[in-house]
Amino acid sequence: MAMELNDKKLKLTPKRIEALRSLGIETAEDLLRYYPFRYDVLNAADPETWKEKEKVTFQGTLAGRVSTAYFKGRSVSRFQVLANDNVIHVTIFNRPWAKTLKDGDILTITGNYMGKGRVTATTYNTKPLSEQEPVVPIYSVKAGIQQRTVRECIRRALGAFEHDIPDLVPVEFRRSYKLLSAYDALRMIHQPVSQEEIDQAVRTLKYEEFLKFFTAVELTRQETSLHIYKPPRNYDHALIERLKKELPFRLTSGQNAALEDILRDISSPSPMYRLMQGDVGCGKTIVAFLGMAAAASAGVQAALLAPTEVLARQHYRSLHSLFESADISVDVLYSGRSAQEKADILARLKDGSLDVVIGTHSLLMDQVEFARLGFVAADEQQRFGVEQRRALREKGYMVDFLLMSATPIPRTLASAMYGEMNVTTIETLPEGRKPVVTELIEENSFRSVLPKIRGLLDSGRQLYIITAAIEKNEEFHARAAEDMYPVLTKLFGEGSVALLHGRMNSAEKDAVMNRFAAGEAKVLLSTTVVEVGMNVVNATGMIIYDSERFGLSQLHQLRGRVQRGSEQGYCWLLTGSKDPEALERLNVLVRTTDGFAIAAEDLRLRGPGDILGTRQSGLPGFLLGNLAEDTAIINTARRDAAHIVLDQDNPDYVILLDHMRRELAERQRYAD
Repeated sequence: MAMELNDKKLKLTPKRIEALRSLGIETAEDLLRYYPFRYDVLNAADPETWKEKEKVTFQGTLAGRVSTAYFKGRSVSRFQVLANDNVIHVTIFNRPWAKTLKDGDILTITGNYMGKGRVTATTYNTKPLSEQEPVVPIYSVKAGIQQRTVRECIRRALGAFEHDIPDLVPVEFRRSYKLLSAYDALRMIHQPVSQEEIDQAVRTLKYEEFLKFFTAVELTRQETSLHIYKPPRNYDHALIERLKKELPFRLTSGQNAALEDILRDISSPSPMYRLMQGDVGCGKTIVAFLGMAAAASAGVQAALLAPTEVLARQHYRSLHSLFESADISVDVLYSGRSAQEKADILARLKDGSLDVVIGTHSLLMDQVEFARLGFVAADEQQRFGVEQRRALREKGYMVDFLLMSATPIPRTLASAMYGEMNVTTIETLPEGRKPVVTELIEENSFRSVLPKIRGLLDSGRQLYIITAAIEKNEEFHARAAEDMYPVLTKLFGEGSVALLHGRMNSAEKDAVMNRFAAGEAKVLLSTTVVEVGMNVVNATGMIIYDSERFGLSQLHQLRGRVQRGSEQGYCWLLTGSKDPEALERLNVLVRTTDGFAIAAEDLRLRGPGDILGTRQSGLPGFLLGNLAEDTAIINTARRDAAHIVLDQDNPDYVILLDHMRRELAERQRYAD
């Protein structure tokens, strides 16, 4: 039903079409799915019962003239009305046409009761109370676009396409859960006559959203070969046990459980497509390393994608040491290597003599060919889209794919956001890992803790300083890295401070990170590009300016940079905000270092998009559904979607399945 706005059935003027497009509405379906963000409910009461500052709606008769005056370009109109034998003194701003009202006119007025018979009105009209709409939808609009314009356009769409709106939810589920038809749900959400109708519509449309999402998930699972046969890979069990014993530490119970999931997938007859998530410092990387060793021992090549060259080299050193006794060859590919070194790695990958390769996005290039790629591990921070994942897997045959995420999220959200994957969660941290000590400083300056910071640097440790902006911006008031650089250089000494930000090219970034990793710079002044790709054990302090501008999960990720070893890490959150809600939000980080609790709070406050960033999955999103609150509907829809996809020959399911296949194909064209 994705008809264009200029369809003759809608009878929309070019001006109205332009207004709708400015709101992101391109089709009739977009228009019908442009839901109200709230409703004004008619709540008429006798003036005798009004309370001061309460919102009131009432009918009255104009008594006398309307006086209108102008002050600094604003109009203010004042008049009196008689309502149930009460004289109400009404003031309304910026309605100069109110002066055309006549003595004796019937008015319905909505406004705020100011006490002593005075009302500051927000709206009025000349229809009696009995003819008013009981519930008025309020839409998000831009300056110059009136609410009534959106309402009228939606009214036309509902009338024009009443018989063209498909019922995607199969009839058996509509009956079981007492859901509305698609048309009735859309009519009631836009033109409700009661709160009950709004509730019915929202319940129906939420279920439809989640059912569509999980049906897309199940169809995507099929596409990603989860139901296709893969020859089981027989890895060397004894080798993995020996490598575990050679580690300088014992794996936690969570790491062991995650490794068992991966080893089970490797030896299973279906390709692995798994998300391994866990809090900062839980030890995901070593689990991935052991998974790659198992894959190599089973006779296939493995690849690990790192977000930066610095981290790629760090992984190479760790892997080279781990695999030295295992007769597994490993190398690292990145742009900084010489042409001869790159050519040698490419040749060994192609002829199969190189078992494991670590690299950055360079591994995605067409000239990188594998003899027998069978295992890929990637960091979620690289934000791989659907097509990139597919391209990488297609470099091999029935590739086992492991995605790692350091953003720990509740299981319900993980299943929804990464629904096409199996999810493994590491919930335990290694022994001896100390939680970061976090302090909230209620000023945008670290002068109050400067002695602590100097003590940290004097002891030989290093420090991160994070800003929200690269350069000064009049529209974005925050400390800027480029402005801070000369100030900090003067404070800490020439050559002591390195500057890192997102406008640098890859070579410049890597040069700065190498300098800091080598200990040549004591302080790294950076924007949030440092959130991933830095593993400097000696850096145990972090200062974050304008911390109220960041999400809780992002702040938690940032402070995770200063707890990479056994030394105590410290994080100072600076904020000049006086907003009680912002300060309470930041105090969550002071009270807890539990990433799951922090993510749950972030989810409640900000929503999943802000936690995870834009994840280009190609799957449909949610307009009404709330991943934090709609657990019951989510679980029901997930179960129903699995049933539908297992019974695709059922004629009652054809409309939904065909719709979702078309939508998936369309979305995935733009997913990257």
